[in-house]
Amino acid sequence: MKHRATFGIILLASVLLLTAAIVWPRLAHRGSDSAGAVGGQFSLTDQTGRTVTDADFRGRLMIIYFGYTWCPDVCPTTLARISQALDALTETERRAVAPIFITVDPERDTVARLAEYVAAFSPSLVGLTGSPSAIAAVTKEFHVYVQKTAETGGTYYVDHSSIIFVMDRDGHFRAALDPAATAPAMAAAIRKLL
Repeated sequence: MKHRATFGIILLASVLLLTAAIVWPRLAHRGSDSAGAVGGQFSLTDQTGRTVTDADFRGRLMIIYFGYTWCPDVCPTTLARISQALDALTETERRAVAPIFITVDPERDTVARLAEYVAAFSPSLVGLTGSPSAIAAVTKEFHVYVQKTAETGGTYYVDHSSIIFVMDRDGHFRAALDPAATAPAMAAAIRKLL
């Protein structure tokens, strides 16, 4: 068990270092004309089974986090902090924010699974899934690292970038929030961007 925990820590550190080396430099590029631009158009399915696109969130600040429902630690911790940050906002501020969770594991994260999962965090959290090709396209648009890791017994984990993307009311990248930030710090950062 101790060996597994050590392996998990090493694996998480490797993913974070890879994220820092590959993804963070690309976040400096903004605007749709840049090859390194973050974000783009998508058409996915929400936790109610409805098809939604990036355009459905226009007029609100999008807080986007990529993860998966089987994630043992980072995803639930980050979503809990995002939910707490939203709770710290005023009602008017909350209505101006669209918190979005996009799965990187569409094979297991069905509509029903997402509905149950996002409800545990916030009633306003939108869970999005889609076909493997649709998820691959959106992770590419956001420069999100995703790698399935095989494990004995057929169980697998998905290594992925852990970044909270903030997109403005027109769908353009504005900032990347640190998932390790406290809820009050996240709330303050969101409030500044509203």
